[in-house]
Amino acid sequence: MIGYVDAASGASGDMFLSCLVDGGWPIEQLQGVIDRLKLPEACRVTAERVMRGPVQATHVNVETPHAHAHRHLHHIRGIIEAADLDQAVKARAIAIFTRLANAEAKVHGTTPEKIHFHEVGALDAIIDVVGTSAGLSAIGVEKLYASALPLGSGWITCEHGQIPIPAPATLELLATAGAPVRPSPGPGELLTPTGAAILAELAEFSLPPMRLVRVATGAGTRNTPWPNVLRLWLGEGDAPGSLVEMQTNIDNMNPEFYAPVMEKLLTAGAMDVWLTPVQMKKGRPAVVLSVLTTAAAEAAMADLLLRHTSTLGVRVHAVHRHEAARECRTIETAFGAVRLKLKLLGGKVIAATPEYEDCRTVAETKGVAVKDVYNAALAGGLEFVARG
Repeated sequence: MIGYVDAASGASGDMFLSCLVDGGWPIEQLQGVIDRLKLPEACRVTAERVMRGPVQATHVNVETPHAHAHRHLHHIRGIIEAADLDQAVKARAIAIFTRLANAEAKVHGTTPEKIHFHEVGALDAIIDVVGTSAGLSAIGVEKLYASALPLGSGWITCEHGQIPIPAPATLELLATAGAPVRPSPGPGELLTPTGAAILAELAEFSLPPMRLVRVATGAGTRNTPWPNVLRLWLGEGDAPGSLVEMQTNIDNMNPEFYAPVMEKLLTAGAMDVWLTPVQMKKGRPAVVLSVLTTAAAEAAMADLLLRHTSTLGVRVHAVHRHEAARECRTIETAFGAVRLKLKLLGGKVIAATPEYEDCRTVAETKGVAVKDVYNAALAGGLEFVARG
């Protein structure tokens, strides 16, 4: 099953839990996850049906002691690692907090291990993150997608004093993940750092082809002039073989037109576009323009090819492929920050490739060779590979 997070009113940790319970995860199972965390204080969760404007939703309330401990990343990691939970659930939760620590560290000019988690280190935040990780597995979500995110506006008071909305760590999380944003329905904090960290770590920001099975609706705590809800669309994705390769032979088009056509195809969602030189009848040189895309996008891609090239027809055949999982991480080099593209098989990192455009930008800024920045980032990437 795949899930699509429709975050029209933003997202927070408790809204994720509310969606999962509304989607069929028994509240007793969420309480069981909390109990297996063996937290230093007793915590409990309750769920109720509420109205947010004209929309009915589930609201999960996390009840924790008022004591507010300031925890470091290693404290939170220790709590999660000691829990009697599935290893994959724990790994996802730790990855979310690690991503959050990296963002906080960059904002405050320090290292992830030195960061004091304040609000996001509280027991309710730990429950939100671990509960979301466990709940997604429990209801069978294997891949998570998300919409563009509204950020809100204004100011909020926290342990650091007054800070602007969106919170600096929230913006850093979104920037690192390359997350799209949308206009906000109103003021206030709509996307919390916890919500942003969950989405940045677990979700791909796109709307996939899917056959809807049900929609889960989770309520935010605040009552707003608009329905303050998070919706989780649950459904089945296309079968593994539902990709198509589209091809057309072109021998009568100005070569200058190929680049804009390729750009239009990629912007429209093509997974790959390439040109292959061939020789056609009468010895005329030509080009085969090929497009790899989803079956659902076939009609749109065919329309672009017929409208923007000189071809009269497009061939289509079904293909399937085996994919390695991918992640994007940002590391600090001696020259500056560079993103790494991590390749994973069986949950382990087997390769790390620096993002070329980042290397070029840093090289231009520092007045050094691109290869020097690339090699520095590559050396940092080898540490991910060594850890597996």
